[in-house]
Amino acid sequence: MRDSTRTVAYPDFLDEELAAACEGKHSDDRIWNAEDGTFLRAGHAYEGWFSGAVSRCMKADATFRRVTPHALRHTAASLAISAGANVKVVQRMLGHKSAKVTLDTYAALFPDDLDNVTDALSRQRAVLL
Repeated sequence: MRDSTRTVAYPDFLDEELAAACEGKHSDDRIWNAEDGTFLRAGHAYEGWFSGAVSRCMKADATFRRVTPHALRHTAASLAISAGANVKVVQRMLGHKSAKVTLDTYAALFPDDLDNVTDALSRQRAVLL
């Protein structure tokens, strides 16, 4: 899975913060560096830069729950599905080899699909009449 390509949706509400992070940097500079100035290594749930960031948040706010990169991946997929994203789009976003993998993993997030189909058919019929 690590070698697969992913397509990342970039919402415009991040523009301001990203612009601030890029301020004063050359176009060849990295936006974020590790403490020693090198590349950030892939973080995971219990060590690395991601875990450190989560620990700092938990220390600053006692109600902040531990979150993992994998949980954020599921959240992103869930939000995309809830927003009505096409399964093929979610597949590309997650780097799944097939839509079947995406559907097998996230099928429970589509509980209203049959109702959505019947509603859409009713709306289409009304337009045609």
